[in-house]
Order: sequence, then C-alpha cells, then structure tokens
Amino acid sequence: MPLSLFIARHRDAISRLFWLLALVTLLLTERVFADRLMGNVLLTIGLMLIGLAIVGRLWCALYIGGRKNDELVCEGPYSMTRNPQYFFSLLGFLGLGLSTRSVSFALSAGLFFAAVYPCVIASEEAFLRNKFGAAFEAYCERTPRFFPSIVLYREPDACEVRPRYFHRTAGDVVWFVWLVGVVALADALGTRLVTPLFVVF
Repeated sequence: MPLSLFIARHRDAISRLFWLLALVTLLLTERVFADRLMGNVLLTIGLMLIGLAIVGRLWCALYIGGRKNDELVCEGPYSMTRNPQYFFSLLGFLGLGLSTRSVSFALSAGLFFAAVYPCVIASEEAFLRNKFGAAFEAYCERTPRFFPSIVLYREPDACEVRPRYFHRTAGDVVWFVWLVGVVALADALGTRLVTPLFVVF
C-alpha cells in the first residue's frame, strides 16, 4: 500500500498519536511565554481559532452530511473551497497549538497538518474525480482547492439536513474543546510534578 494511501486511511489514528506525543512533550517543556502577557495573547488567539474551527466544521456538516460520496456538493462553504472541512480543521490544529501558549507547538501542529492532510485531500479528490468526471473537473476549475475565496460564495434558499451525520460531526469537533481542557491540565501538572527538560518559544 502506498504511504499516501496509508496516511489517508489512518489519518484519525495518526492525528491522535500526534496529539498524545504533543501532550507528553508539553509536560516536559518550559514555554518562554507561558506566564507572560504574550502567553495569554497566544491562548486567546488559539481559542478564537478553535471556535472558528468548530463552527466551520458544523457549517460544512449542514451541507455535506450523509451526501459526501453520493452527490457533488458545491454550495455553502463548498462554493468557496473544495475542502472547507479541512481548512477549518487546520484552524483547529493551529488553535490547539496556540492554546499551549507556545509558538513552537502551533508551528508543529501546522507542519503535521501540512504533512498528513494533503494525502487525505488527494485521495478524496481522486475518488470524486472518478465518480463525477467532468462535473468535478468543472468544479475544480472554478473553486480553489484549499484556501477559501469569499467572492465565490453562494448558498441555496434551503438545504436538507441529516441529523445523524450532523451529530457525528458534532461528536468529532467536541474533541477540540476537550483537548483544550487536557492541555490546561497537562500544563498545570507539568509545572508541579515534572522538571522541564526543554525550553521552547
């Protein structure tokens, strides 16, 4: 199995492993900005990005929940970018990194996302190209692959929502909130129970 396909199929497990390693590292590091004003600024920005990620992922679920492999969804957030759910996931990754009050953790989260999720996007787009053919090619020509173009936005007067799939996405994104709590707990435990081995920005 090609490495890119392996990554695409096991992205959730790989992401969980990354965050587990990040939390262990957090316990062993002293962050330069942790007790400074800049640390609170980083935390605030991180929480704002996580909020955007949660709202954005739920917004995507309103349009694509249960239809991902059956229809070519091109409206709402999918009119601005072909992969809005992953764009919002990137915001969540960066937000979680910043919630540690560390630029280094945020950069690590961004680099991890850049290494893993292009494989996921390529795999999913190959499926859509094979299934929808010319319609998907036309969609690709007018819509950016990743970063949204707001001027392209359009939405229908109404859309069908499938609650089961919306609830599934809600269950996925609540992990962003839980991880912020785990980061805060790891931060508190680290300063009391473990002698830092590294200093990071």
